[in-house]
Amino acid sequence: MSPSNAEGTNMRIVKSAALAAALLATAGAVQAQETAMPDETRVLATIESMTSAFAAGDIDRIMSTYAPGAVVVGEPGQPTRGDAALRAMFAAFIESGVSFNYGEHEVVIAGDTALHLMKWTAPGPDGTEASALSVAVLRRQPDGAWKMVIDHPSGDRVMRDGL
Repeated sequence: MSPSNAEGTNMRIVKSAALAAALLATAGAVQAQETAMPDETRVLATIESMTSAFAAGDIDRIMSTYAPGAVVVGEPGQPTRGDAALRAMFAAFIESGVSFNYGEHEVVIAGDTALHLMKWTAPGPDGTEASALSVAVLRRQPDGAWKMVIDHPSGDRVMRDGL
């Protein structure tokens, strides 16, 4: 190989190595940003995903925000478990046409467990406004995502009903 060909080959190797290093550094920076995302932000993203999926009538996306074995109290005193039962419950709520307005969020995190609190309001069937405090417990998943394990949309019922 002539000296000029060797220099050209070496230059291509250096450029290729520099490009590979840059790509690896970029991928590492993106992963670091995802990892650095505060847990509270991830919890709120799960809740936002669920509420927007509910508004869109997207049951698959709703279900993706719940961990396997999750429990949802769709009707006070009646916890619902299992994929088929949860899907049927969400379908019934969506078919009823109810639309919710959501208030401020509060998130408390302890290790791999988070508590999410949020007030919601919705027009009642008689024209009055219904409201309650939604209480959800989320668990950090092995991939870092947060999923709901307990969801009680009427978590303040005990106080309201004087039980």
